[in-house]
Amino acid sequence: MKMINIVNGPQNVSAIIQGCMRMPALSKEDAAKVIRTAFDCGVNFFDHATCYGSGEAEERFAQAFPLTGIRREDIFIQSKCGLCLDRNEFDWTKDNILSSVDDSLRRLNVEYLDALLLHRPDLLFEPEEVAEAFELLEKSGKVRHFGVSNLMPMQIELLRKFSSQPLVINQVQLSLEQSQLIDQAFYMNNKTTDMSVNRDDSLLDYCRLNDITIQAWSPLQYGMFRGTFIDNPEFPELNKALAEIAERENVTKAAVAVAWILRHPAKMQAVVGTMNPEHIKDICSAANVTLSHHDWYALYLASGKFLP
Repeated sequence: MKMINIVNGPQNVSAIIQGCMRMPALSKEDAAKVIRTAFDCGVNFFDHATCYGSGEAEERFAQAFPLTGIRREDIFIQSKCGLCLDRNEFDWTKDNILSSVDDSLRRLNVEYLDALLLHRPDLLFEPEEVAEAFELLEKSGKVRHFGVSNLMPMQIELLRKFSSQPLVINQVQLSLEQSQLIDQAFYMNNKTTDMSVNRDDSLLDYCRLNDITIQAWSPLQYGMFRGTFIDNPEFPELNKALAEIAERENVTKAAVAVAWILRHPAKMQAVVGTMNPEHIKDICSAANVTLSHHDWYALYLASGKFLP
């Protein structure tokens, strides 16, 4: 497994993260098999959120984890808060952040989170309140590192102005098909394509400049949760290009698609959400694939992009 060090954050963490959003659908025995399989493949980073199954994902993880034989200190547990879907709103108030962390710790049956991310922007957030919550969580030992999810540069800057804790992670959508994080720089000042539209205020470069690690969610998906592009007839050229490299490297097309993300010099992590142990093994082989400069561009262009 490829390992990375997050600047000012967790050290020696796997480049591939096991996402736990779909874990409520599993029995505790099957969930334990997912956790153990990922760990045996070198994954030591597990991603949660308070909204995943309305907390059931964290509960199932806690029920399953003792069955794995893995020590708590050998893994990194991350959760996200702020999406209050039961109230149909986003909430970054101090009280909600603090209570959300307490609820996550209780459901996960752990004493601390290795990382806490604020999940999508609360349009009414007060940065001073967030800073107070982070300060209390760090001093109490409940959270070791902090970050955000789906935030643009100026929102991060506003938080950084008041928070004494470094923001070390930004979890955003990125895949070969959903590559808008990368596209705009390529097509800048080009009125012939919508890919020139700046949709995130140069977020990728901003994160690289400020030592914020990008975690790519839905690395095999197209659209907004529309499904996977792997073996999808809507993407014949992309699957052909993936297949050629997969055959050469003796891995699956899914592994090549994840390797494309890991090849980027930003040193990203990829959040993989499958609950299929065999699929986990296949995807984790991405860490053993080093794509060339030519490979990376061949896949990018096969996904529907073009040289400007």
